[in-house]
Order: sequence, then C-alpha cells, then structure tokens
Amino acid sequence: MKSAVILFPGTNRENDAIAALEQASGVKPQLVWHGETDLPKVDMIMVPGGFSYGDYLRCGAMGANSPIMREVAKAANAGVTVFGVCNGFQILTETGLLPGALMHNASLKFICKRTQLKVESNATNFTSAYETGQVITVPVAHNEGNYFADVDTLDRLEGEGRVAFRYCDEDGVVSDATCLNGSQRNIAGILNEKGNVLGMMPHPENAIDPLHGGVEGSPLFTSIVNSMS
Repeated sequence: MKSAVILFPGTNRENDAIAALEQASGVKPQLVWHGETDLPKVDMIMVPGGFSYGDYLRCGAMGANSPIMREVAKAANAGVTVFGVCNGFQILTETGLLPGALMHNASLKFICKRTQLKVESNATNFTSAYETGQVITVPVAHNEGNYFADVDTLDRLEGEGRVAFRYCDEDGVVSDATCLNGSQRNIAGILNEKGNVLGMMPHPENAIDPLHGGVEGSPLFTSIVNSMS
C-alpha cells in the first residue's frame, strides 16, 4: 500500500501517522507539504492531527484552503482512501468531504487523556480488524472536538451506518456521562457516503506500541491495508 501524509504549518502528529502506516503496510508513506499542487499516486492519504495554521481562524478552515487539499478532495471523490485524525477531521469537514463541524469542547477546556470508543460496525474499510461493538482505548488531545450537525444529517449518518466510533465507558455503555467533549450522539468518528473517507477526533496512531500504553489503534491501520488487497 502506497500512502501519503499531508503536512501543514502547525501539524504535530505527522511522524506518528508515518509510524502507524509504515508499521501496518511495511512501506514508509510520503510526506506531502500543504503548498504542493500535485499528489503522488497513492492508495491512501492521511491528514494528521495538530494545529494547522495555529487554529487562529476556525480549526481546519485555513488548512482546508491549502492547495493540496483540492487534490485530496479530487482523490477522495475518485475513490482513494482518506483518513483524517483530530485536526485532520476538522479539515475534512471544512473541505466538505465530511458533513458537520467540530466546535469547542462543552467544558471549554483542552482535553488530553485516554478514552474508550465503541466500534459501531466492522463492515467498513477502516474497522474490519475489530469486532462490531468492541471497546477500544485510545488517546484524545483536542480543544475543538465537539461534533455538531443538524438533526437530518445526524439521522442520515445513523441510518446509513456512517457513525464509525462513539465515546463510551469500559463496558461499551454510551451515555451523556461518557461523552467527554459534548459531541452529539457521542459521535467520535464518521464516514462519507462512499465509505472511503473517515474522520475521527481520537488518535489511533498514538495507540500502536505497548510502550506507549496500548496497541488498540493498530487494527484500524491493519484494516486499511487489508482493504487494499
């Protein structure tokens, strides 16, 4: 699997993304600067986390207008797999590749901790190596992770099986108490209509090494690789 990782001013998770993709695929991704106007021919693109442009305007809004994102959007619309994490998720919503928006956490505080996620379905290119309903633990680190969309959009995401992950407790219970940032319906990650674009706030790329506290993010990257075979 050939992959690319997009780098913006302020990105701080590009090396984590590279490590996760290389571990899963055996091939080191290409790093692509946001100002480029051409994408290498790849099977998968990852938009990593960080604070593109310092989040000085609206999180992801400036990154979404970088020249390379026009090419990422074209690739996504052509069926190339695209995965956005944290600020990458924000950028994907700002480009219109995913619906909704990410707002300030309900607590109005930056959240940095490990949290539990419920895998809603393993019938996706990003979750096939998990079990449906499986609870995984991964880190979060964000100030604007509160997912918002109108009711019609939320109902459509639910009805089409496009909610990939929800915040939950260790037993998989989904409730207001387990929603650490205020996201509607505890949504932590969503898919586009074609199923080739995933955006999520938590950081699975930071859960691929037991020395870092766990490896429960690894199956996500394995799933992506398996979807290419």
